[in-house]
Amino acid sequence: MYDGLKGFRDFYPGEQSARREVTDAVEDAAARHGFREIATPALERTEMYVDKSGEEIVEELYAFDDKGGRGVSMTPELTPTVARMVVAKGQELSKPIKWVSTRPFWRYEQVQQGRFREFYQTNIDVFGSSAPEADAEVLAVAADALTDLGLTGDDFEFRVSHRDILGGLVRSLAADPDAVDTAAAIRAVDKRAKVDDGEYLGLLSDAGLARDTARDFDDLIADVETVDDLDAVAEAGGEAVEAAVENLRNVLAAADDFGAGEFCEVSLTTARGLDYYTGVVFECFDSTGEVSRSVFGGGRYDDLIESFGGQPTPAVGVAPGHATLKLLCQRAGVWPDEELTTDYYVLSVGDTRSEAAALASDLRALGDDVVVEQDVSGRSFGAQLGYADSINAETVVVVGERDLENGEYTVKDMASGDETTVPVEEFPPEEGLPTYEDYE
Repeated sequence: MYDGLKGFRDFYPGEQSARREVTDAVEDAAARHGFREIATPALERTEMYVDKSGEEIVEELYAFDDKGGRGVSMTPELTPTVARMVVAKGQELSKPIKWVSTRPFWRYEQVQQGRFREFYQTNIDVFGSSAPEADAEVLAVAADALTDLGLTGDDFEFRVSHRDILGGLVRSLAADPDAVDTAAAIRAVDKRAKVDDGEYLGLLSDAGLARDTARDFDDLIADVETVDDLDAVAEAGGEAVEAAVENLRNVLAAADDFGAGEFCEVSLTTARGLDYYTGVVFECFDSTGEVSRSVFGGGRYDDLIESFGGQPTPAVGVAPGHATLKLLCQRAGVWPDEELTTDYYVLSVGDTRSEAAALASDLRALGDDVVVEQDVSGRSFGAQLGYADSINAETVVVVGERDLENGEYTVKDMASGDETTVPVEEFPPEEGLPTYEDYE
């Protein structure tokens, strides 16, 4: 008997059917907006992540040397991979490029609620547009996916920020702007809700802000709750911040037009910790606070394609994580039922295998989503009926030797236990999904 690895999960049919329903909802929302599906490899060169994040990132990766002596890693995220793909095709791709992909990723990190070492995300990205409408569209796709799942504005919120506002404020408030590590200051903001006040201010001080200036900076960003509050920020930050504020306003206005504005709120204490983010960033949270951590996030990363050797290419994306999305759906009571569903079970009695198989094939032809099972174990009538009950078959169609001699099938409703007979030539009909109620 072998135990599974810590942080890696098995999904049995009931849970997997619920996961598939949720994944389909997210992917369908993206498809309706014109995002095209891609598939990507599980392995990439480790140097791709080291070049982007530094040598210390290797401690978080499933990294090893392959049989050819190449340093490779199980992919911990999709963004570097899609950046590599965009660079590889260059000018062959029509802009904007709109891609979607659902797949597993791997990180060697501490296992906790909603965080595993193998995890699944749907990545939704736009390349080649710096317009506010591109940011608004990824917000709209995320909002459509969540509302398609049955969630409402009472269940979730998008906290929208802008990294150039944060970076510009830090530099404008600092006594010596050139001595400030802007990226470190933004990472400190990202940790604001995760550490105590003293440690947070200490991180800002380490980034180059005097202690009292760090407090002024935090007061300024914490006081912003609406778009109107951005006026004070623009005034304090100077020209660079004014441009970022204008961009944020434009994105939020576009989000209104795209149908996502009602779910957005300004939150300058939202930063996103990865250094490749360059402009608007956002995170999705449970509005009730019961799911304490971010459900997912996204933002703009305009410099990444160029850093991979490509032409300057603006980009923006969002990546719903399915583990935390499940927590939100469960909290809101909209997680799909984790149970099997079967439309028909064709029960064979006696030497009727060919007739039963033909009927099962005819039933499957009624629709792409019709689920039909038949006996593949040579079981008795009672054993087959018990199995049909275990897979939640709605209707059982009995194909027995005596039934066929009479030119009929027996149709049984599994919920009530009622049954009736129907002429073979009338079942199944050319249209519709026949059940017991159609013949009682």
